[in-house]
Amino acid sequence: MGWKGVTIMDQRVSFIGEYLRGYYPFSDLCLRFGISRKTGYKWIERYEQEGPGGLADRSRRPHGCPHVTDEAIIEALVRAREKHPSWGPKKLLEILAPRFSELPAISTAADILKRKGLIYGSKRRYRRKHPGCPKTIANEPNDIWTADYKGHFKMRNGLYCYPLTVCDMKTRYLLGCNAHSAISLEATKAHFTRLFCEYGLPQRIRTDNGVPFASNALARLSTLSVWWTKLGIYPEQIEPGKPQQNGKHERMHRTLKKEATIPPEKDLKSQQKRFDAFRKEYNTERPHEALGQKTPSSFYVPSFKSMPKKLSHYDYPYHFEVRRVSKNSGIRWKARWVQVSVTLAEEYIGFEEIEDGIFDVYFCDLLIGRFVEKKMKIEDVIKRVPIRQTIVECGNPKTRRKVSPMCLE
Repeated sequence: MGWKGVTIMDQRVSFIGEYLRGYYPFSDLCLRFGISRKTGYKWIERYEQEGPGGLADRSRRPHGCPHVTDEAIIEALVRAREKHPSWGPKKLLEILAPRFSELPAISTAADILKRKGLIYGSKRRYRRKHPGCPKTIANEPNDIWTADYKGHFKMRNGLYCYPLTVCDMKTRYLLGCNAHSAISLEATKAHFTRLFCEYGLPQRIRTDNGVPFASNALARLSTLSVWWTKLGIYPEQIEPGKPQQNGKHERMHRTLKKEATIPPEKDLKSQQKRFDAFRKEYNTERPHEALGQKTPSSFYVPSFKSMPKKLSHYDYPYHFEVRRVSKNSGIRWKARWVQVSVTLAEEYIGFEEIEDGIFDVYFCDLLIGRFVEKKMKIEDVIKRVPIRQTIVECGNPKTRRKVSPMCLE
């Protein structure tokens, strides 16, 4: 037989019942129920005045409020809002000021309009968690490329120039410096396509968190970094607001600004010619102290990973559950909708079960999130680690060994 629960109301009814029987002295009765004599008299008085209903808890809400907003002001505020739906509480109070001597605070007016359903809270922007400062080290050429848009500047024709720069971290080799008229995904992708065809593919590309390198989508993947991932390149971002984590690239920008942008050229074409001349001098003539006063061209060699002519679908391991993300940026899981990411629309993602109802979610070989079946939601993961093993060039190009990318962390 299970235990019977006793509520506070049951205790009060029992107390009144024992009191009416008159078996115990009042002091002993209060002691048996663990209450004071004052509390006992209070419940007896309520019972005598209101009956059994008086034993229920009463509302602790105050009977009055000295600073409550007058109903006439509330009604006038609501009518003004209905007449001007786009006006905020500050403007509405301003037009009501001639009619009322005392008006509520702006925050109070906003609360009144919210209670009346005339103001809707803005959607809170979700901020993705960041995996932290990159700890990878470039041991060989093409282990890590660094990329960034240098700060724009105005040319003599009054238009702005946005230089896109790409460097090899190990050798300081300036792979590309392209003058763009604006920050554009198409122009950025075209520039990287030329670099991949000429120099091959790196293991990683380190960038900041700006457009078009990253986004606020799942795993901070942008359309550009999705393309890199499909090519087998690990997209790596520094922490927001910490350019020193990409210090070698920022130091190159300092030299670029001093020697190739001051004073600026008359137009984009002339500026590109100046960038090309700077890049040639930077790579083949200018000694670098970090390289023992040698030039970057004396150390850099192209990557053994060539740019594929056609991208094929990634083959996930056989034990993965594979889903195709729809154009609406989601998937169906057991007939229920699960939001994924707009940047992964029409791409295939893999689910690897690690516990009952919990899955690691991969895009190609990149861990992008963790799916919890109870919540039907893909959550962020702090540490993003590729699952495949890659070939890293070590020393002699003819001698290669397989290492896990985790060794580069």
